[in-house]
Amino acid sequence: MVDGCFTLSLILFAIGTVGFLLRKNIIAMFICIELMINAANLALASFAAAGGLEARALVFFVMAVAAAEAAVGLAIVVAAFRLRGETRVDWFDEMKG
Repeated sequence: MVDGCFTLSLILFAIGTVGFLLRKNIIAMFICIELMINAANLALASFAAAGGLEARALVFFVMAVAAAEAAVGLAIVVAAFRLRGETRVDWFDEMKG
């Protein structure tokens, strides 16, 4: 069970990494980051299935942190879209002071 879940987690993490490196759209990059976080959480959950109550509590904590990260990240994306009107990553270089 753990081997199959870990293999799936590794595949999902690789897909997220490749997608993050190849995309120029900030929303697509954000989705790829979320995919990588969820892949890591799947690996943690598969190991926690064999562990005790502490490991399962850690899984719920990681899910809560990922949800908060998604909310903050989406707020930044929306603010950037309102400011610029586009979601390409290239214009973030212009923000350097």
